[in-house]
Amino acid sequence: MVPEPKVIETTVFSTVPKELQFDDRDSDFTRDMFHGQRIGSFLEGPSFDRSGNLLMVDIAHGRIFRLSPSREWSVVTQYAGFPNGLKIHADGRIFVTDRKLGIMVVDPVSGKVETFLGADKLPGYKGLNDLFFASNGDLYFTDQGETGFHDPTGRVFRLTTKGKLDCLVGNVPSPNGLVMDPKETMLYVAVTRANATWRVPIRGDGSVHRVGLFCQLVGGWGPDGMAVDTAGNVLMAHAGGAAVWVWSPDGLPLYRVTACDGGKLTTNMAYGGAGNRSLFITNSLSGNVLVAEMPHPGQPMYSSMTP
Repeated sequence: MVPEPKVIETTVFSTVPKELQFDDRDSDFTRDMFHGQRIGSFLEGPSFDRSGNLLMVDIAHGRIFRLSPSREWSVVTQYAGFPNGLKIHADGRIFVTDRKLGIMVVDPVSGKVETFLGADKLPGYKGLNDLFFASNGDLYFTDQGETGFHDPTGRVFRLTTKGKLDCLVGNVPSPNGLVMDPKETMLYVAVTRANATWRVPIRGDGSVHRVGLFCQLVGGWGPDGMAVDTAGNVLMAHAGGAAVWVWSPDGLPLYRVTACDGGKLTTNMAYGGAGNRSLFITNSLSGNVLVAEMPHPGQPMYSSMTP
């Protein structure tokens, strides 16, 4: 018998201010993804820096936002790209997976954007989506592009601190968010077009074996961004499902964190707040950052290593 998941309510923490909404601007992203619909902003990739600021991307207009603890919004930088995933390195640099350009690095003070790993370094490039730092500094990321059941060739990569690039899985129909369990022996990958999450066991030597299904979602459009808590529970934002799901390490649904604002495009999340127990969720089209208090603290997601 599968347990009935408990509901956790959210509230609106903050909203992109009107002066930062570009409803009158067109972009390649909105033409491609929303058939030319004007999108004021498209929030994704939330991550907290060590000062308590919440960094996010605006895919639609190539911006990096900073939301301060006092809920003040600012633009760190804007550039000609499609920033999607975002994580903060131990040294404070902002790492961004860009759908068009590859992996970019943003200086949090100057806003300078530089290429860390260009699309030309990834033969067969499709379009990067999300990234995750292991505690040893290894960088995991997904190459999603337009893959799906019609083209199940999405890839999951690992770039080690020594510069070794490994393709861990190459047959994924739309790999999206990814995260590791607290022991870092299991990699979870959101497979959006399959409306499922896969588990990718990682051996001590770094190799992969026995990749399988972790959970199957119903409804919505598919899982997107991911996180884990200190108990090893796996969280996945359900795009189109207006919620974040929390699953036990055994693959059973525990909680459904529901969007309170009527927006359905819950895309990603980050833990923060007192004791790292508050879950902040991007609801992309509504321009809202939602927040909920969670049963367990979030597992920190940043590299503990310097370059």
